[in-house]
Amino acid sequence: MAPDPEAVGGGQAEPPDQEEDDPDIDEVDPTGRYLRYKEIIGSGAFKTVYKGFDAVDGIEVAWAKVEITGRIMGSPKELQRLKTEIQLLRSLQHKHILKLYASWVDNKKRTVNIITELFTSGNLRQYRTKHKKVDMKAMRRWAKQILIGLAYLHDQKPPIIHRDLKCDNIFINGNHGKVKIGDFGLAMVMQQRKTQSIQGTLEFMAPELFGENYNELVDIYSFGMCMLEMVTGECPYSECQGFVQIYKKISEGIKPAALSKIKDLEVRSFIESCLASAPDRLPASELLKSPFLLKDDIINDKTSNPVQEPIAFPQNLDLDLDVTPIFVSLLPNRTVCDGKESFSLVLRRGGFVLEGDMSVKNPVKLLLGIPVPNGKCKNIEFAFELEKDTSLSVATEMVEELELPSWSMSVVAKLIDAFLLKTVRGWKPCVQVGQMIQAVHNTVSADGM
Repeated sequence: MAPDPEAVGGGQAEPPDQEEDDPDIDEVDPTGRYLRYKEIIGSGAFKTVYKGFDAVDGIEVAWAKVEITGRIMGSPKELQRLKTEIQLLRSLQHKHILKLYASWVDNKKRTVNIITELFTSGNLRQYRTKHKKVDMKAMRRWAKQILIGLAYLHDQKPPIIHRDLKCDNIFINGNHGKVKIGDFGLAMVMQQRKTQSIQGTLEFMAPELFGENYNELVDIYSFGMCMLEMVTGECPYSECQGFVQIYKKISEGIKPAALSKIKDLEVRSFIESCLASAPDRLPASELLKSPFLLKDDIINDKTSNPVQEPIAFPQNLDLDLDVTPIFVSLLPNRTVCDGKESFSLVLRRGGFVLEGDMSVKNPVKLLLGIPVPNGKCKNIEFAFELEKDTSLSVATEMVEELELPSWSMSVVAKLIDAFLLKTVRGWKPCVQVGQMIQAVHNTVSADGM
């Protein structure tokens, strides 16, 4: 039986026979499941991250190696505390928290090894550096995901405090814009480093972290600095020469120069609320209700809660995406515009229903009916901006925020594109809807349109 990585203090298992001749493999974990390649995908002052491979599930992973000081290695109590903290973090399951698969301490090399899921687009700093032109709507979407993840961590009993949140350890999947918080498992290890050197992360640290009296709101301050970097493309306090100047400015309550470069007062006010003094700082759950973050929230469930609850989906819903047709009907609207009666176009596919006014305005206001147990339907109103949105981006966000089955993304996207193809001249769909378009035209024509 393979040993439990948590119970292993050091050593290295022999690689599987088929991997013995692979020159790219540098190390195998004690269970023989995870392989570490030579390729480095990230590094810091005390941490190196390599690309790895999960031989059981056949997926690529990230393998982080973090140095541990002699103080922890020389204290059985401190070492056990470190193992207990990482074990706790392995139990966390949340869509905006990086999954931690395995971890163990290598006594000989004085390192903590942590295996996590791999985000191929890298961290938010790398992504923002690569993509210079990012709309504020995208940044709001990232901000909400980060805050939802922080709210989850801070709601634990006792609260889990990241202590080292920055754009370097917020990871993004560029294909659909999903963001996850990572590296919080290193909080304790990095904290003991900060007693010796505060170099590298000082610019994101709340002033109260320099003392001993602080709580989870230090993460909100760091989140504000992350927002500042996202919006301006500059690292906070980049105008300073060395960490001594940074420390002095933080201690005196002087904000980064980059903050004055933000001309949008609403954006600047939101960031300043995150950087407020600890007694005036709002928790993540309250920041999520900010009008700034709700400004272009595509999902409006007619509730006051900006964090949508997952929808309980019928388990017995059988939907073949390749053959299920779209059924179309026209409904007269109650209001009459300029003496002319207007109509709503209603599209149905499986248990999903999409309805919208055919007299298109921008943004297009649509109503999506989602099937729920007991044969009922949950209605979600949302606005579709013709210049900025795509059917796939809107459908992806709905699936993520409402935690719908992944296959429903295609259904929602095709319904949206089918509606827009009929109502918006020259609309170009981003998903294949050829057979569906024919069904729409045929059905509408049969209704006498």
